[in-house]
Amino acid sequence: MLLWGVLPLVLRRALRDLDVATLTGFRFASSALVLAALLAATGRLPAPHRLPRSGVCLLLVATLGLAANYIAFLLGLDHTSPANAQVLIQLGPLLLALGGLVVFRERFAPAQWLGFAVLVIGIGAFFASQLAALGREIDVYLAGVAWIGFAALTWAIYGLAQKQLLQSLSSQGVMLCIFAGCAICFAPFAQPARLASLSPWSWGVLVFCAANTLVAYGAFAAALEHLEASRVSAVLALTPLATLACASMVTRLAPEQFATEHLSVASWVGAALVVFGSLLTALGHSRRPAT
Repeated sequence: MLLWGVLPLVLRRALRDLDVATLTGFRFASSALVLAALLAATGRLPAPHRLPRSGVCLLLVATLGLAANYIAFLLGLDHTSPANAQVLIQLGPLLLALGGLVVFRERFAPAQWLGFAVLVIGIGAFFASQLAALGREIDVYLAGVAWIGFAALTWAIYGLAQKQLLQSLSSQGVMLCIFAGCAICFAPFAQPARLASLSPWSWGVLVFCAANTLVAYGAFAAALEHLEASRVSAVLALTPLATLACASMVTRLAPEQFATEHLSVASWVGAALVVFGSLLTALGHSRRPAT
């Protein structure tokens, strides 16, 4: 959650130097190489060729879902601010929780449905307040909202497919296969020659983005091994608060590198409702699956 909280700020900075495909392809390729080396050293390399046909299909869905999520989130981030993107991307954990109801037969208690309603109201309030404050930039913002919404949907699809894959592969094995597959997807569109012109500062930003990919998604995959999909979204619900806190800190430490976030009182109220609704939805006592 902490890594994903700071990530939009760093990605926004990285987009000044690299295009979306090169940035994303580097993140996936470097993460796959590091993870492959670690698993090879411990003798835990996955054997995806032993997966049944259904497992191969799930692996393909998870790979395409995460690849689409990365590209859509960056395109959305290019049209809006990190705070806006991080609040709106909370649709992802919400859709993941709802998917858990359908796919894994998890059931919501009344308190969780209340949280769902609060979350939807919060996103609506945040969205409306942002529209009211934008004026002439409304078309750019709406394009960003559309991309972030698509990113949320594809992330939920990826998360549900990955949770099912954990029955056949370890969390690290699943992530290696997905990272490698996503790197292959972006390879034809990347421009690696642009990496040679990066400054040391830009390289530091890029390396952090790559490390963030490996550690954050590794932690997410491990969490899905131990918790219900609906409960994993509980901690993720705090991500907008982490983004806002990090944005406040980095804009004071390095204002020339990171743009200042400006949110109205109504936007803060909407963001608070999003976080509270997400927590209530995820932390409420789920009922057992129907038999």
